Amino acid sequence: MLFQKLMGKGPTSMISPSAPKTLWTWGRADFGQLGQPDTVRRSSPVQIGNLATWSQIADTSNHSLALKTDGTLWSWGYGIRGQLGLGDIINRSSPVQVGGMMNWSQVTSGGGTNSSLSIKIDGTLWSWGMNAPTAYGVLGLGDAISRSSPVQVGTLATWSKISQGTYSASAIKTDGTLWAWGYNSNRGQLGLGDITNRSSPVQVGTLATWALVARGTKHTLAIKTDGTLWAWGGNNFTDVLGLGDAVYRSSPVQVGTLTTWSQAAGGGTTSLAVRNDRTLWTWGDNANGRLGLGDTAPRSSPVQVGTLAVWAQIVAGRQNSLAIKTDGTLWSWGRNANYGQLGLGDILERSSPVQVGTLATWTNITGGYHITALRV
Repeated sequence: MLFQKLMGKGPTSMISPSAPKTLWTWGRADFGQLGQPDTVRRSSPVQIGNLATWSQIADTSNHSLALKTDGTLWSWGYGIRGQLGLGDIINRSSPVQVGGMMNWSQVTSGGGTNSSLSIKIDGTLWSWGMNAPTAYGVLGLGDAISRSSPVQVGTLATWSKISQGTYSASAIKTDGTLWAWGYNSNRGQLGLGDITNRSSPVQVGTLATWALVARGTKHTLAIKTDGTLWAWGGNNFTDVLGLGDAVYRSSPVQVGTLTTWSQAAGGGTTSLAVRNDRTLWTWGDNANGRLGLGDTAPRSSPVQVGTLAVWAQIVAGRQNSLAIKTDGTLWSWGRNANYGQLGLGDILERSSPVQVGTLATWTNITGGYHITALRV
């Protein structure tokens, strides 16, 4: 559910990427996923510790992962399925280092899933967590055996980008080819032209022109190097593919004809994307106002959110969305009941973007029922 951004194109934050970053969380907390010494939900951002050494984040509804600037990997939250990578099945309410390595470069974890993926600096891909009996080979290890510590996926050192949905994953190699594995029976979200599950990475088509991939719960979005946007997977009832209908696709289909897309994010039943001009577009299910369009009517094709061209980063949660503007301000909308995941100090839903606090120092955002964010 993490956003994906096309490198070298589109919106960028005005804040230096090398600036020291602090770690903040809010929302659901019943498994310690807020990284606080308790299981009390928060409806406003609260800092984890006081260090400014964080560089990257990823989370699901149950657990979180983060990288520090020194290349170490940390995890916390729900650990019963081994998804924390700590060699056991114990929950953690504070960040704990995964192993002793200092060579991690990218992390991801899908919404609602009990597994995790990470890429090392050397380009190798690693996975851990739940893999059986109903995880459908999401670890990509060719079997149905769960792991509580990181295990390398294959032997190649050519992985560049990763994205994980619920029980399935996609990744792009350094040569621009796209690969997918895991659960595929819900309308072909792997993009392989069928609805057969895979327990090892399988190439999607034959093209080597993929620039980014973003997984939703039951669908996938991707952008090619030419700036075109593509979608596939489940589509019935939610129109989440943006193709103007409710027909599922088991192979990639282009969304419109534009060649100006730079970011994409897939949620539970919604999709978000940003164009090169920094405008924000959404489509799919709109319950709770999660499209940010000021109403609750679903959309089957991309619709612009407001008129501003200032959006720098996006994330689609299971029932809510968040975004950072180029000025470093943070905005949220959609479902807020139960957990206060919008970070607005209450549990009221919003159908249009509302600013979270008054600070203009946010740099990274991810989340669903609970949110993890970085700021300087």
